[in-house]
Order: sequence, then C-alpha cells, then structure tokens
Amino acid sequence: MSPMKAFFEKWPFHPNQAIFFLAGALCLTPVISSPIALVIGFTLASLGLVPQQLDIGALTKKLLAYSIVGLGFGIQLDAAISASSQNMGLILGSILFTLLLGTVLGKLLKIDAKLSHMIASGTAICGGSAIAAVAPAIKADSQHTAIALATVFVLNSVALFLFPALGHLLQLSQYHFGVWSAIAIHDTSSVVGAASAYGDEALRTATTLKLARALWIVPVALISAMAFGGNRRKIAVPFFILFYCLAILLAHYLPQGQVFYDGLFALSKRVLVLCLFLIGAGITVGKMRQAGMRPMVLGLLLWFAIGAGSLLYIINFV
Repeated sequence: MSPMKAFFEKWPFHPNQAIFFLAGALCLTPVISSPIALVIGFTLASLGLVPQQLDIGALTKKLLAYSIVGLGFGIQLDAAISASSQNMGLILGSILFTLLLGTVLGKLLKIDAKLSHMIASGTAICGGSAIAAVAPAIKADSQHTAIALATVFVLNSVALFLFPALGHLLQLSQYHFGVWSAIAIHDTSSVVGAASAYGDEALRTATTLKLARALWIVPVALISAMAFGGNRRKIAVPFFILFYCLAILLAHYLPQGQVFYDGLFALSKRVLVLCLFLIGAGITVGKMRQAGMRPMVLGLLLWFAIGAGSLLYIINFV
C-alpha cells in the first residue's frame, strides 16, 4: 500500500468531500452571498459531497448562536428598545393569530394536532428553534417532528430569495423591510440573511425584532405543554438571546472598544452566511418529500397569511 493511499484511508473524510470544506471557507469571504451559500450547500448535499461524519445540525446550531451574539455588538441600544417597543403589539398579535389559524387549518386539513401545532409554532416564532422547543414539551414523536422541521426549512429557504426581491419590488424602506422579514420569515438565519442582503439598517432592525420574537418560545412551549398534557420540564431555553442582549449592553456602556465591536459584527455576518451554507447542506430531496402535501399546504397557508397580513399592517400603520 502506497503512503498516499494509507494516508487517505486514515483520513476521516473522503478526498472528494474536500470541495465541501472549500465551499464553506469561501462562505466566510465576500465572494458568496447568503442565497448562493444556501444553494451551494443544497447542491453539495444532493451530490453526496457532505461528510456524513459531521453533525451538520449541531454545528449549525452552535455557529448560529455565536454569530447572533456577535451581531449584538453592532446593535444600538436605543434603537433596539425603540424598535421592540413600537412593534410589540405586532409581534404578539402575529404569534397569537398564527397559532390560532394553525389550529383551525390543521383540523380542516385533517392533520395530526401535534404536527399542525409544531408547524404553526415554527411559523409564528422562529422556525426550527421553536419546533425543537415545543416538540419535547408536547411529547411529539420523532416522525412528526422531522416532518414539521422539513416543512419549515423548505419554506424558510424559499423566503431567503423571495423576500428581498419582493421588498425591492414594493420599494419598502430599510426599516419596513426589517420589520416585515422579522415577522414573516421563519428561522433567524434566513431573517438575517434576507435582511443583510437588503441593507445594514434592515439587518439591525430585523435581528432585534426577531430575537424579541424568539423570547416567546418559552411561554408558548409552556402553554403547549399544558394544552397537550406534555412535560413542562423539557423545554429548550434559547440562552444565546441573553448573551445577545449582554453584547448590546456591553457595546453601549463600553464604547471604547468600538473598533473591536465593528470587527465582531462584520465577522458575525460572514459566519451567518456559513450557517446558511450548512443549512442548505442539511436539506435533501428526501426531506422535501418527507414533508408531504398536507403539512406543506398548511405551512404555505400560514406563511401566506402571516406574510401578507403583516405586510399590509406595516405599510399602513408602522
């Protein structure tokens, strides 16, 4: 056996998968945008070039949490408080509306109650994170959880391309687009990806409102546990939101480190592009098929309702 062959047999990843790591590295540069990163990840997954040894889901979750904390260093405290307080009614109203509509539509479509509730929770709050928090609280089985996640992830991926295009078509301001994307896009990663493609002001507004929205994971999971007779002790609390708030406070009260904060903010935006690449690498045709028709129809109806309803409200009242 040649030394080169022996080396590759001991190497944990196949040489053909080197393109995966190269693509991931390119996502940390300005060459790759958020939507392109998602497409590249999905393409590599479809071609079987994603290393099976990597736990893509766990890695994405950690990197996303770190990058969101880093974004906190670029958020102005006064602007964050103003945006959150001005839109608190919209945040709470949209969550309640989506959850109630999800219950009604789930019954009409004859979808399992726990499955429809998870899809509604993911649409109402923050996509996969909300589903991950609600699923153990209501004792949902793994198959239904996987279908709910697949449904939300597919729609979430579409939003990354659709929303910036619609925002420019409708000539939305940076602020209005930031509010809209925070309300109507599922996952935090795609909210930040779409908003960053629209502009820095949209990014700051969207990030602040999306994380204010994500705080509702805990009360919604608790109420869900009581409604479905689940386990209130098995609720995943998103602690990274606390560190995000601490980052905002640190940047506000210690302005001497502004150059360092700016660097962290810029780096965090690039890491978020890498997260979208990893999310794309976790989406396969099999997962899209697994979602099925009725859950996808439910997800589409909820998404259209919250997207169109919040847009009309924002244009007329915000």
